[in-house]
Amino acid sequence: MTIDPITLEVLTQALISAVREMRATVCRTASSVAIYDAKDFSCGLFAPDSQVVAQSEDIGSHVVPMPWTVQVAMEKLGHTLKPGDAILVNDPYTGGTHLNDVTVIYPVFAGDRLIFFPAVRAHWADVGGAVPGSMSGKATEIYQEGIRIPPIKILEEGRHNEAAFELLLANMRLPEERLGDLNASFAACRVAEMRIREICDKYGVDQLLEAVRIDLDRAEARMRACISALPDGEYRYEDYLETYMGGRFEPLLLPLTLKIEGDRMIADFTGASPQVPFPVNSTAAVSSASVFIAVKSIFDPAAPLNQGSFRPIEVIAPPGSIVNVQRPAPAGSHGEIRKRVIATMVGALSQVAPDKVAGDLCRTSFHNLLGGYDPVTGREWVHYEWSAGGNGGFAENDGPDVMAPIDWGDLVTVQSSEVIEMRMPLLVESSRVSQDSGGAGTTRGGCSMERVIRVLAPEARYSLLSDGAVLPAFGVLGGMPGCPVGAWTEREGEMLDFDTPGKIAGHPVERDGAVVIRSAGGGGYGDPTERPAERVAEDVREGYVSSAAAYHLYGVVLDQRGEVDGVATAAQRKRLVGSRHSFRAVPVADGFEAGRVSKRRICRLHPSDAAKLDVEEDDIVEFDTRKAAALRGWVRLDSGISPGTVPLDEAGLAILLASAGEPIEIRRLDARSRPAVGLAVAAE
Repeated sequence: MTIDPITLEVLTQALISAVREMRATVCRTASSVAIYDAKDFSCGLFAPDSQVVAQSEDIGSHVVPMPWTVQVAMEKLGHTLKPGDAILVNDPYTGGTHLNDVTVIYPVFAGDRLIFFPAVRAHWADVGGAVPGSMSGKATEIYQEGIRIPPIKILEEGRHNEAAFELLLANMRLPEERLGDLNASFAACRVAEMRIREICDKYGVDQLLEAVRIDLDRAEARMRACISALPDGEYRYEDYLETYMGGRFEPLLLPLTLKIEGDRMIADFTGASPQVPFPVNSTAAVSSASVFIAVKSIFDPAAPLNQGSFRPIEVIAPPGSIVNVQRPAPAGSHGEIRKRVIATMVGALSQVAPDKVAGDLCRTSFHNLLGGYDPVTGREWVHYEWSAGGNGGFAENDGPDVMAPIDWGDLVTVQSSEVIEMRMPLLVESSRVSQDSGGAGTTRGGCSMERVIRVLAPEARYSLLSDGAVLPAFGVLGGMPGCPVGAWTEREGEMLDFDTPGKIAGHPVERDGAVVIRSAGGGGYGDPTERPAERVAEDVREGYVSSAAAYHLYGVVLDQRGEVDGVATAAQRKRLVGSRHSFRAVPVADGFEAGRVSKRRICRLHPSDAAKLDVEEDDIVEFDTRKAAALRGWVRLDSGISPGTVPLDEAGLAILLASAGEPIEIRRLDARSRPAVGLAVAAE
């Protein structure tokens, strides 16, 4: 069958339009604030073989892993499906994300022929488990994260599976909300079914399915052309997830070897840390989808998303590792693995396509949860907050401030204070852009958000599942790191730090106590001393950068009127460049040190060199050649090495695009933990 280009585009956009109508239906009918107001849900159309064929402004981290869920559901139940059936699933181990993301898969038939699956994946604010909101920063097994739903028929030929409804809702907080959210997903799928039937009636089933086939093939061809334009080779990067097992901080290594072979790309995570009984693991579906999201966003962002784009890409995620978790390890931190996989892709691609990448994005999905019992309403309540951070600076401009990153679609990233206060016993005391939180660079990393939420109920429990509280977003091409994640409690003006930053489980907060949360800033792009001085001055006037940071990071001197002092700025920039510490790279066989469950890169320094850098044993430093992404390591003092040298293994040299004997800049990685005095953008 041949289809003319106009009809092909009409059919393509008709399916996308059906997904948009699904989204509108969910927004207008859901019960949870996180869904109807903040849009933490996604819709898509899938082929019977599980390929995604249409989506709209949906959350990539929802839609792109969904083919795994559809495939598992079909393997289990496909031979039994009939019109009016609907499948419910949230199991991470069978292609899901985390337990809060509950998916409805709805088969659509043309006669006896199964032609599509409309599907909705929505974040339910609570699915049971140890803490309100279900996402604990200290879960040790998945059973503490809520009820796990394998693929089951929740509707059978249009009839509710009442036993399943009752069992599920009895194990969740706010069951009325959960039922409302489930019905919203059903409604959206029925809207899609109606629209698909209208398209089939007008154009015919065969012509519609042929249009889908062509769409998939041309998406594949576009991506193969993008990959073919890159030089063949192996490119590496490495990053870390943060844990506090036994109360002690331990980073978990996530290494990537990215192979480009003609029009194919292979992302190999062999060597990733083994999974641990701590919420830093995720599934192969999420890890693979994260690779796809990065490649699609960097090389083919304008074209509609479908499964064809991902056919040239292979992902190797070893089972039993943090990127391919197996039962019963917790899997709630899919957002953190996703961000870190994207970061490793950015780090590797900065070596081959630096003009197309940005500094590291905001490091974490930043799951903040407050909940308890409200005696005024006589009901439990749960608030789920994910304040957005900054995005990385890129060649053309600064990274967006407090904006959804590439894996979040049109997810609302600054939730409405009015809706929160109307639905919860909470007061949103302030919402600010956090000053100096974006990584310095020729183009600046985006700034993060700081929010103060005060509890008005007698008590509440606060949980945080995040990452990037120790290791912030990295810069590329000489850009500086962003600000790390932060969270504190406050009562009567006294601030309280947590001993496990970024990982909190059910911390009590009394009436009139507040939680202060600060998301992470984005990494900078390019040397900060090459940023136009007038742009730095404008940042200072707007409140994004302090005058101190302008002087110490950008080398810009401002007079009393806030104007640039050109002569003093030139002198200060010369001093900054001259004060950088470079060391001669000495090749070694192995640059790592084994920990309890993983390993970390080591920066061996002569004590005299450590003194120059003002670092001590176990401090974290960055290696940089300003050619690609910065690399992190932990300091070890070693009198046995020559002053002015730094040992680096083959992988480290490859990441930095350096060779033996080449100068490597080393700088201390400062952890800015306290909340900054920010620029108020919304305060009630």
